[in-house]
Amino acid sequence: MKIWVPSEAAADVLADLPDAECVVFEGDGPPPEGADEVEVWIPPLIPVRDTPGLMAGMKRLRLVQTVTAGVEPYRPHLPHGVTLCNARGVHDAGTAEWAVGAMIAMLRDFPDFVDAQRRGEWAYHHTGVLADARVLIVGYGSIGAALERRLDGFEVETVRVARTAREGVHSMDELDILLPDADAVVLLVPATSATAGMVDAAFLSRMKDGALLVNAARGTVVDTDALVAELVSGRLRAALDVTDPEPLPAGHPLWNAPGLLLTPHVAGSTPASTRRALRLIRSQLLRYLAGEPLKNVITESY
Repeated sequence: MKIWVPSEAAADVLADLPDAECVVFEGDGPPPEGADEVEVWIPPLIPVRDTPGLMAGMKRLRLVQTVTAGVEPYRPHLPHGVTLCNARGVHDAGTAEWAVGAMIAMLRDFPDFVDAQRRGEWAYHHTGVLADARVLIVGYGSIGAALERRLDGFEVETVRVARTAREGVHSMDELDILLPDADAVVLLVPATSATAGMVDAAFLSRMKDGALLVNAARGTVVDTDALVAELVSGRLRAALDVTDPEPLPAGHPLWNAPGLLLTPHVAGSTPASTRRALRLIRSQLLRYLAGEPLKNVITESY
């Protein structure tokens, strides 16, 4: 069985599997020979060039196990009969930690104080605070639950929103009535046709003056032009780990937009995520070889 893995570390954790040949494909160069013999593909963190063409040539492919929670680069091109699994849970800690840090940084004006430090200016002023805030978690899954656990000690009110309502969780249909009361809105939804551009001008207009938008989901969830307009007006602030387009090109208005904290899609790029990804890869391959049900299978309802 030929397996393409994204790193030497991944090859190491699978080295003892019987009849398995691990080939490292980190994705930053041409693919190795023998794509038509690959049965299991574990793609790298950053999607490879021409994913559709590559997958079309994998005639023996049976399993794609991503190391990301999002599967949008692969799902539309998945050959018939191939199982797709994501890395649900792997990036929960890193992404939730980033979201908390981003909220605190923006509410306490850390970027402004860093700028003042560079100018050698003692810029004393009152700031906002996370305590007593109402935080709307849009996309309440495993990462949302991890974020809520980390917010428990900050004396905030969390409001959960998911695709469908359940006990203690609001549905997306209720966003219009929830947005005006939120001090911070954290986006954790997957990238799907339903979420593409969902944070548009109308969505942003429903947010209260001075509210903070935090995007740790995907850049395509937010209408970039509409967000830039709100930032330039000074009515809203934002913290983005993802953008549309991504990577953000030179000269883009987001680079100099006021009231914005921008990081280059690093929320889940941590040693903890790497360790958990390796554990998931090994456990999934052991299940696959034993013919046992796999975890995190992506279905049509994703």
